[in-house]
Amino acid sequence: MSIRGLSMSVLAVALLFSFCHDAWAQFIRERAVGGVTIDAQGVLNNASVDQTGRLQRLMAENTKPVPGDMNRAVELRKVSLRRLGEAIEQCRQSSKPLPDEIRYLAGLQEIRYVFVYPQRRDIVLAGPGEGWKIDDRGAVIGVQTGRPVLLLDDLLVALRTAREAQRMAISCSIDPTPEGLLRLQKHMKQLRRNYRKANTLGNPQQAFARIEEVLGPQKITVTVVPATSHFARVLVAADFRMKRLAMDFEPAPITGLPSFLRMILAKDNNIKNMLPRWWLEPRYETLTRDPSGLAWELGATSVKAMTEADFLTQAGQKKHSGRADPLAQKWADNMTKKYNELAAADPIFAELQNCMSLAVVGALIAKEDLAQKAGHSMPTLMDPTATPVAEFNAPKQVDSRVSALQKGRNWLISTSGGVDINSWAAIKTVKKSDKLDPIRKAASSSGDSWWWN
Repeated sequence: MSIRGLSMSVLAVALLFSFCHDAWAQFIRERAVGGVTIDAQGVLNNASVDQTGRLQRLMAENTKPVPGDMNRAVELRKVSLRRLGEAIEQCRQSSKPLPDEIRYLAGLQEIRYVFVYPQRRDIVLAGPGEGWKIDDRGAVIGVQTGRPVLLLDDLLVALRTAREAQRMAISCSIDPTPEGLLRLQKHMKQLRRNYRKANTLGNPQQAFARIEEVLGPQKITVTVVPATSHFARVLVAADFRMKRLAMDFEPAPITGLPSFLRMILAKDNNIKNMLPRWWLEPRYETLTRDPSGLAWELGATSVKAMTEADFLTQAGQKKHSGRADPLAQKWADNMTKKYNELAAADPIFAELQNCMSLAVVGALIAKEDLAQKAGHSMPTLMDPTATPVAEFNAPKQVDSRVSALQKGRNWLISTSGGVDINSWAAIKTVKKSDKLDPIRKAASSSGDSWWWN
């Protein structure tokens, strides 16, 4: 038995979502992020090789050489938020575009520490940093590690939405419409009746196309962060790529991560009348702070794949079952186990980790009133009119896709999932340490630069 086989005794269908520019502005709105593009109508699609190649060339042409010591890999690079804001304001006053070193936050790879310096009216972010380059997919990655660098735009979004993220988790989801599910329910009943009579579905490709047509476009929802932001597109792209891996639309770039459909085809694996739903959420290590609350250490951000089985009611409504299909759980557990390896091979999964980490930094600064402790409200960073972020086409919908396999006697439909970032939950548990204040003092700088090693 093989995926996309044309001779089938019984059909199992997996519905998935498929996730050009002359002027630079149009390029920014439509540019591929994580291997997906979104057109002016908000339709998500997989980026073609040509689009990705054009993206890499355009970005490489507009990327300047990494300056001086910023190109050197260091364990602890520091970025002053006050002086960063001043550097941005200077660019604005002189009508100059932001240089790469600002847009890429001096090549920071992650944020391990947040330091507050009341006497200098400053908050400093610190972590490993290095020079950067543009990879063949258009991602900005470290020269040595190959991991995506942190982006100013993502930091600004995290800071500005931190208060709202206390009320509602940052998230994205891709879901079929209620009308589409109702049509699908009726169509599947008729399909089963026809199969029982004729013991065939006729032309499989026509049957698949009809199912895609019946279900129709699926809705993309983004909460808290602006849907037009790079931050939002990272969430959607990572979720989209996860679904493509699960449903065998593309092979994993690493070994040991077979698709969910391949696992079903394995011996003794069966499918149920369920709709396995997968989503990604962060797993944070406990935060550490010094007794004064002026030095904070963030643990590493890892990602966990979650799953739950949905089902269709007689009325065609999708309901959560509150339980996971064992095989879907097995795939999710393997995705979690392989996530860091996958992130090293596909930058979009590392970019998701970056966004999760920045969301925690934003929540920490908001919850602990670190700006007030520092005596600096970060006006340039917090004001969207002073420092706007790049805007992309907002993701609104994605066409349903069908992948088929010959296995078992039931229908398998995967129709939803997403990313869920509860950044405030990550800062709920904090332990104290006397070891952080010496690190904070050693990280201080009396110079005028907004970054230093």
